Amino acid sequence: MTTDVNQDTESLLFDVVGRLERAILERDCPAMVALQGDRTLVVSDYDYLRDEPTAVAFEQRAAEKAQEIHISRFVFAVPQVWIDTGDSVQARAVSNHSLREGEREVIAWMSYDTHDGVDYGYVPYVRRPNGEPIFADPEVFSAAVRPREQAPGWTLLRALMQDGAEPTDST
Repeated sequence: MTTDVNQDTESLLFDVVGRLERAILERDCPAMVALQGDRTLVVSDYDYLRDEPTAVAFEQRAAEKAQEIHISRFVFAVPQVWIDTGDSVQARAVSNHSLREGEREVIAWMSYDTHDGVDYGYVPYVRRPNGEPIFADPEVFSAAVRPREQAPGWTLLRALMQDGAEPTDST
């Protein structure tokens, strides 16, 4: 992975992505966040993609845990289906239905480090004819990213911003 993500955050990213890849191989699709501070906690939620209130509640619980352990970094990841509209990327929950034209499966991720700021990226994957996923390496967005409030990890990030300042993008 060619990235500006610092080594500690990169290690945490590969840990979370590896865990999520194993879950996807088992046909599970949880949201997962690794929180690193006084200790490292990994928290997941299988209902995250059900609806927005469920996603927000999970991220708020993760923020509470993050504050308890005085985090210095986190990586948040969730499997999604993306379609590039040219101007933006639209996302939907994964499902057992076939992909529509132009859609692709990814693990969307956000990393945050108190010194280096925020990075956004994804892990693309395709499926063999038998349905087995084949994962690529994590990629970091090199262009400026402006996530919507519904973006995975956004609620967690905002909850952790002590002074209400906008998070810095390290890309």
